[in-house]
Amino acid sequence: MQAPETRNGQSPEHPQEERIVLDVWLANYPFPTYDGRDFLAPLRERAAEFERAHPQYRVNVTGHDFWTMPEQVARATAEGRPPHLAGYYTTDSQLARDTRRPDGSAVFTSVEAALAGRTEILGHPVVVQDLDPTVRDSYSVGGELVSLPLTVTTMLCYANASLLQRAGVAELPRTWDETEAACEAVTNSEGGPGHGITWANDGWVFQQAVALQNGLLADEDNGRSGPARTVNLTSQEMLDWVRWWAHLHESGHYLYTGRPSDWGGAFEAFVQQKVAFTFDSSKAARELIQAGAQAGFEVQVFPLPTNAKAPVAGQPVSGDSLWLAAGLDEATQDGLLALTQYLISPANGADWHRTNGFVPVTGAARELLETSGWFDKRPQQRVAGQQLEASDRSPAALGALLGDFAAVNEVITGAMDEVLRGGADPAKAFADAGAAAQQLLDAYNEQNRSGSGTPSAV
Repeated sequence: MQAPETRNGQSPEHPQEERIVLDVWLANYPFPTYDGRDFLAPLRERAAEFERAHPQYRVNVTGHDFWTMPEQVARATAEGRPPHLAGYYTTDSQLARDTRRPDGSAVFTSVEAALAGRTEILGHPVVVQDLDPTVRDSYSVGGELVSLPLTVTTMLCYANASLLQRAGVAELPRTWDETEAACEAVTNSEGGPGHGITWANDGWVFQQAVALQNGLLADEDNGRSGPARTVNLTSQEMLDWVRWWAHLHESGHYLYTGRPSDWGGAFEAFVQQKVAFTFDSSKAARELIQAGAQAGFEVQVFPLPTNAKAPVAGQPVSGDSLWLAAGLDEATQDGLLALTQYLISPANGADWHRTNGFVPVTGAARELLETSGWFDKRPQQRVAGQQLEASDRSPAALGALLGDFAAVNEVITGAMDEVLRGGADPAKAFADAGAAAQQLLDAYNEQNRSGSGTPSAV
């Protein structure tokens, strides 16, 4: 689609003051693209292309801290200026659903309802039907797609192939028991590291571990068939995971870097060959492989180990999805919908993967990468998509929709810190954590019943 000639950024048919403004708030992250640009640079380029193709629009893209996006949106809403489109981190999905205007109406509307079954908007094909099924279900409620997934990651296991070979570990571990045996072989090998494995004490890890065992964190099918009213941190799945983790630590196999959510510390311990294994985001595959090559060892990428005694459901996705404001005029809403479909079109979805390593969200984007030979040269970047394909897409596999999830995660990681550093009994620590988490959820739900919107923001 050819845009008309412009002068000073203005279309002759659409002067600056007459253009329809699309106010887009995107989650920004402190790391650059693979080619060294600002994280949001590729999306800003897409926005500029969209403007050239549709000169009646001006796309105002601003970056916001992903941790505080819910509070920023709620504050702007209270001031009567909510964004038209906002990117929320996965675990903040319930906050997006619950955020209200001063009159009590929802700030956001369902993307699928707004699309209304159309196959194209402003000349852009609607591609949501081609979304990866697990990704689509992750951002759906009652089978309806409520927000548009843009940035998708999952968690993977990374291994130092050189250390494994030296220790005589011929196959990558698939289960907890096999992982423990591999750690023992590595630490007992001549010149082996003092520990076998590390990962960050982070809420995301617990979500993955419970889901992989077909466990739930909350009632109402993990909050997916109705608002979650209870949170469960003492399930068999949670305690089995915590006890195995504590056992690895007590046995000297697990290296704790000393504080919650220390992803950087775990990364460095792996790169410095203090351990043979680590868990990290699928986004980190390229960085870990390059860092390993610089340190003189090959990095292998494979799925997280599972509990052989429990059924495997799947792994929740992480990342950002785009939430569409309710009550917009038709021209503004259509512009936003067309923009979202352009952002995840096959070529642009594939480019977002190539520039940042995120899982391609549509089948067409993945196929484009396959046919171009991208994955043949980088097979490690296939693994995340294969993990999503293996999901049974049950409420357990999709993960929880939970109010004040970030605060609940802090309670969980605090309990694990007590177990690892203080030697606390896992059952007692997580019973106490469960009570604290329930208080947080009760307070969140009570505040929502009072109609005051996102609890921590207004």
